[in-house]
Amino acid sequence: MTNVMPRTTPRAAAPEAAGGLSRGLLLLMSVSTGLVAAGNYFAQPLLDVIRQDLQLSTSTAAMVVTAAQAGYALGLILLLPLGDLLERRRLAVVLFGATAVFLLMSAAAPNGAVLLAGTALAAITSVAAQVLVTFAVALADPEHRGRVVGTVMSGLLLGGLLARTVSGMLSEFGGWRTVYWVNAVLLTVVAVLLLRVLPRLHTPAGMSYPSLLRSTVVLFRTEPVLRWRAVIAALSLASFNVFWTSVTFLLVGDHYSWSEAVIGLFGLVGVAGTIATPVAGRLADRGYVQWVSGVGTALLAMSWLAIAAGATSLVWLLAGAIALTVAQQSVLNSNQNVIYALAPEIRNRLNSAFMTAFFVGGAAGSALTAVAWVRGGWAGVSALGGALALATFLVWVAERASTTRRSPALPA
Repeated sequence: MTNVMPRTTPRAAAPEAAGGLSRGLLLLMSVSTGLVAAGNYFAQPLLDVIRQDLQLSTSTAAMVVTAAQAGYALGLILLLPLGDLLERRRLAVVLFGATAVFLLMSAAAPNGAVLLAGTALAAITSVAAQVLVTFAVALADPEHRGRVVGTVMSGLLLGGLLARTVSGMLSEFGGWRTVYWVNAVLLTVVAVLLLRVLPRLHTPAGMSYPSLLRSTVVLFRTEPVLRWRAVIAALSLASFNVFWTSVTFLLVGDHYSWSEAVIGLFGLVGVAGTIATPVAGRLADRGYVQWVSGVGTALLAMSWLAIAAGATSLVWLLAGAIALTVAQQSVLNSNQNVIYALAPEIRNRLNSAFMTAFFVGGAAGSALTAVAWVRGGWAGVSALGGALALATFLVWVAERASTTRRSPALPA
């Protein structure tokens, strides 16, 4: 049984944003997810500066990005299920504090080995962002779940988008280490605030930690909806990552010949996704979650037509990038709403299984991009991304057909 224990100290009245969540608390949770997720992206625009400062090889410097991705995936598997075992406020605060410590480790790194270790450890504990997502969902009324997920996920998305820009700016003023120092301080402040304002929330699963991990894996066998949505999510992120992994190669090429600074600004078109996410959440709250999934997966596929034309046209490239980002965030939001509605008592394990599949798909898309670019250039990349997006749409169609066959009396 869910045991929610509010703070013992009086809390000032505040307008509710979504069934028990004040606007201030929802905003804090959204900002917090963005700050803790941002640390996984700081190094991307700074790799050459880091390489020179620490006297690393190019391949070792590139491993910093890999360490962040691998660490986050590991955290999703090992730490996120703890939300179904431990008191969630304490878990969130500890993970935020630990991330701050590991960022300090990266900031003070004297060599590549320490930086890689700090990056991986900070990425593992940065799954605190996902702990807050499920925390917010647990506090919200079911009819407001979509809006809450959309709001908190908008913060996470913005954190990832702006991290690259901010790290580049701060590096100009105080060196590449500055952004790590600053974020560590901000996360420490956030940890204190979360400790003060979050209610206690304990939903014990009644099993040991090893059993908890096993049960997370078993969910793929016992929850058909999770299987469908995990495949949709993995394919959609794979398609999304194909574009964002390869677009730099296009923009530095002969047709565009952009500088690295301008290329960094191109990433800001992804802010369009922060608009789509809360809109998709509100539509889900009104019963249109499947409609959002269908339109989102169809838009994902169609966006690649514009992206392909973007080889020689900036207008088409921008249009395709915006459509791709809006589609991806809409699909992700609808997937999460479907998953979170399955079984509230195992929500953290469901999220762990879902997000692990999500990021595995993304990593596969990034890996395939290099092959597509070498063999076919932008046309090859567009074909790969379009095929993955079309597969996403077809899997959604198959899921709807399967669901209709199982439950013909239920609304789609």
